[in-house]
Amino acid sequence: MPIELKDISYTYMPGTPYERKALQNVSLTIADGTFVAIAGHTGSGKSTLLQHLNGLLTPTTGQVLVDGVDLSPKKKSEKPAALAARRNVGMVFQYAENQLFEETIYDDIAFGPRNFGCDETEIDARVHSSMELVNLDFDKYKDRSPFQLSGGQMRRVALAGVLALRPKYLVLDEPTAGLDPKGRKALLSTIRELHKKSGTTIIFVSHNMDDIFALADDVVVMKQGEMLLHGAPAEVFPQTEQIAEAGLRQPQLMELLSRIRAAGVPLPKQALLARTTIEAAHAVEQALRQATKGGRSHAE
Repeated sequence: MPIELKDISYTYMPGTPYERKALQNVSLTIADGTFVAIAGHTGSGKSTLLQHLNGLLTPTTGQVLVDGVDLSPKKKSEKPAALAARRNVGMVFQYAENQLFEETIYDDIAFGPRNFGCDETEIDARVHSSMELVNLDFDKYKDRSPFQLSGGQMRRVALAGVLALRPKYLVLDEPTAGLDPKGRKALLSTIRELHKKSGTTIIFVSHNMDDIFALADDVVVMKQGEMLLHGAPAEVFPQTEQIAEAGLRQPQLMELLSRIRAAGVPLPKQALLARTTIEAAHAVEQALRQATKGGRSHAE
């Protein structure tokens, strides 16, 4: 079953001079196994929206359901089910390395399962599998301090710690923020492979349109607490006016292909949706080849 947001609104500090509406009437269904990206400029409400997905925030109005369970139960008898549903949603916050605190990588990843009462055999299995999922060699890294690692590696340790809890849904809030290009590329590759290998539903928050365009199956664009756009990348990103209205820009690859097309290369519109540089280069090559072929035929 999916995560469902039913007409949720949220107001910070209601009834005070600092009252601010952060979300307004947002409805969204996140299907199992999908990779959903939530995009928006600073202050758009995307981080507030995230914090509703595992019950860190309770909507002022509306409902949040995880696998059909309301995360804000009205009856005491419903609270155990709500707690179990919340645990199905793993959250990796921005600058996740700040979540690390144990002396060894093993103990840091093991902390969650140990806190949830797993026995040592189960804990060991979870640490092994989680490190494998984030491409950290168990024997090489398990006894090292997480604070001896690069920024990208520390993020992967934090991600492994959440994965060790075996969440059905994984929420990533700006996971590449502050990383150098090499660390960013490695972490995005890890996230892509994780989704491919495990089939975990991923909710990915970013203001980087290139990352979203390369990874997501489904895109939500937020503006001032409201959902401005929602759909597949091929449906959302060509809407240039609305993207600009949200304070965002099209993916750089799409912009580049649009300029090439405007310069006279007869690229079909579908080619503008190439999601990798290899796909883009192939599309340009094909268009040029077709144009050359057509020119020769005309001359003959």
